[in-house]
Amino acid sequence: MMGHSVARNPSNSAETLIQVVLLSSALLGVLGQRVKVEPEVVSYPGQTVNLRCQFANEQGTELTQVSWIWEPTDGKRDNIAVFHPTYGASYPNSALKGRVSFINPSLTNPSISITNVKMTDEGRYICEYATYPSGNEQGTTSLVMLAKPNNTASSVTVAAGTVPVVVARCISANGRPAAQISWVTEVNGNATNTTKPGADNTKNVIGEYWLIPTPADNGREISCVVNHRTQSSPETIKTKLSIEYPPKVTIVGYDGNWYMGRSNARLICQANGNPPPASVVWKALPGPMPKTVEIKQNTLTVLKVDDAVNTTFVCEVSNHLGMGSEQVTTMVREAKSSPSNAGVVAGAIIGVLLALLLVGVLIGVLVNRSRRQQQGYRGNASQGTYDIKTRIFGSKKTSKNGMGGNNNGPIYTYRESDSDTLTEKSNHINRNDGILNTTPTAHDILLSGEMDEAERRKFDDLDAEEEEERYDNFSAGQPVLQIRPHDEEMGSYLDDDMESQRDGSVISRTAVYV
Repeated sequence: MMGHSVARNPSNSAETLIQVVLLSSALLGVLGQRVKVEPEVVSYPGQTVNLRCQFANEQGTELTQVSWIWEPTDGKRDNIAVFHPTYGASYPNSALKGRVSFINPSLTNPSISITNVKMTDEGRYICEYATYPSGNEQGTTSLVMLAKPNNTASSVTVAAGTVPVVVARCISANGRPAAQISWVTEVNGNATNTTKPGADNTKNVIGEYWLIPTPADNGREISCVVNHRTQSSPETIKTKLSIEYPPKVTIVGYDGNWYMGRSNARLICQANGNPPPASVVWKALPGPMPKTVEIKQNTLTVLKVDDAVNTTFVCEVSNHLGMGSEQVTTMVREAKSSPSNAGVVAGAIIGVLLALLLVGVLIGVLVNRSRRQQQGYRGNASQGTYDIKTRIFGSKKTSKNGMGGNNNGPIYTYRESDSDTLTEKSNHINRNDGILNTTPTAHDILLSGEMDEAERRKFDDLDAEEEEERYDNFSAGQPVLQIRPHDEEMGSYLDDDMESQRDGSVISRTAVYV
């Protein structure tokens, strides 16, 4: 009846089956949570690791046995430890036998310890209980083995070329898990990373940097940066690129001033190559090396310049990649040309000329001053004990012949000691007992012709006043002026007797009495 009833109600049977499956899954989930383990344990090779396991809430459940099962990352499952309350602990044959044991054997806390762990011990460790009536219950712990890698980086010596090649390599060896490698550099290239198995289940990571090498890249810096779980910060390893290329040669030292007789003229051969050139060879073209040439390594010294070094010198440098050369043609000058000495000589000549010019100007000033003094003092020297009292006839007019007047004619003065006696005074500087009287009077200054028009007007006004005074004194009986009689008329007399002076005035050649 019941079977028939089920058969007659198939929909009810399906619903019942679904409910049973859902209930069983929920029950298994609840029961699975009763085995308490650590999700992950991390260890390093050679250390001792403890894997904990505990059954929680034993009410209504009978624990009959507990086992530890190991699932390697790439291997099959093995029982490594079993505990039975009646038969005790057991350790089946496995790769861990002899290194695994229960810490405190019991059904409620069956934790195990693994000594001297290896990289191959990594995997999943399952703590499984046999219970009644629910059956087996388990918890899983993942053992993660770490290994700090050994990181190195170096440049790869390559020859300069036109295709990309590996110029630097960085290796993170025997690390667990695999390291991450990156590059820091200013050169323009590409990076690649390759992972390979290492010792004791570790990983080797090889990073390479590719570049089209040129001589300009030689010696440039490149850095490998390694990131790994075992490192607190990234590790940076610096290195320099090594690009080989043939020598590049230059010759320095020729200044274009190789003159006859010059000594110790030098040429230096400078070569830049990788590897550094092993030898330097000097040659002369055409013909042999001149006898006055001395060669020491990369330096060529001409002990004494002569016509023989009027040639072309060649420097050749080589390494295992090839040879580089450079040449310079030297021209020998006939005359010595030393810019430094020429500058000194030119400076000395200019200094001497300036000194001579200064002395000449000084002499000219002194001579001019002396001449002015002589011209200004003429006719003013002392005549023994006699004083000079003269009166000039004439005006600023020129003489009859149009020529300016001069004071070269005789000048007559009156001596007070000898009445009615005329004395001729020569128109030159007189000396009295070897003493030169250099005190000029206003009249002497007037005769000197070394004054301007304004000063002459002052003296003309002064002469006019003196003339009036003399005419005023005429009535008093004092002799003012007497002129020697002349047979000719007054006009002719003035023309013959008067003489023009430098200041534009005229004086009489006859005596003047004052």
